[in-house]
Amino acid sequence: MVDVGALRALRSVAELGTLSRAADELGFTASAVSQQIKRLERQVGVPVLAPAGRGVVLTPAGQAVVDSASEVFQALERCVEAARSASEGTPSGVLRVAAFSTAVRGLLAPAIPRLSARHPDLRVHVVERDPDQALHAVESGAADLALVHDADGLPPSPPPSVVQRHLHTDVGDLVVHREHPLALVDEPLDRADLAGHAWVTSPPGSVCHQWFRRLIADVPGEHDVRHLVDDFATQLSLVASGEVVALIPRLARPPLGEELVSRRLRRRPERAVTAAWRRSADASPAVRAVLAELRPPTGPPDGVKSL
Repeated sequence: MVDVGALRALRSVAELGTLSRAADELGFTASAVSQQIKRLERQVGVPVLAPAGRGVVLTPAGQAVVDSASEVFQALERCVEAARSASEGTPSGVLRVAAFSTAVRGLLAPAIPRLSARHPDLRVHVVERDPDQALHAVESGAADLALVHDADGLPPSPPPSVVQRHLHTDVGDLVVHREHPLALVDEPLDRADLAGHAWVTSPPGSVCHQWFRRLIADVPGEHDVRHLVDDFATQLSLVASGEVVALIPRLARPPLGEELVSRRLRRRPERAVTAAWRRSADASPAVRAVLAELRPPTGPPDGVKSL
């Protein structure tokens, strides 16, 4: 009988390239993962890994084992979910969710109190992951549900064993001090309106920095980026100084308070937010319960006028 834990360890090593990276993902030590691989090799009777520089690669036998692993895990998950469904389908146990930070703030955090009230036997464990990492976590079994976005308008490509459902379309607004000249503009802002203003924005490499670069791409003149800050609450504290403006996604936005207002952009940046889970977990009462509570924000955010 092949050890399922060892099989999962082999697949993580194959996808991540080293024992240490697989150990970090699985929550084990590198020594423990190595022992699992050796146990699997004894069970199948042939080596499944070979050294390659500082990492490892699959042997032909190891590749054959990994190619069959998804079917094994899906069958096991269907078995577990069938047992749960036979027990009245009550959501219980732990559901592991991998999500990007603004989805945690805007979708998961509001849902958790409702879930606790309606399903007291269900616990949600959240870990922050970028979309590609979150999809990998679901596919590998390290997470049960992922919340991802389509950075740059390109949706993450899930493997065949993973399905997705659209949850929400997040948009960006300009946030300014109440006494800033742009705060007095009632109409949606054109890109030309943004010329000559100083900015705080997310660091290069982040989705919101990409939004910002596209937003000001055809704005004339020099672009005065004074601050690069990853945390949106910190960005808003700098906007409150009155010297800079910021592009903030609505899912990421805490209450603005009295000093700040937000203004719509005529060509607003958008990103689609989707949930992803393994096909074999379609019948999971826990997955269905969490999906039912992931409600997008309703109505215009504070400071944004309905036009």
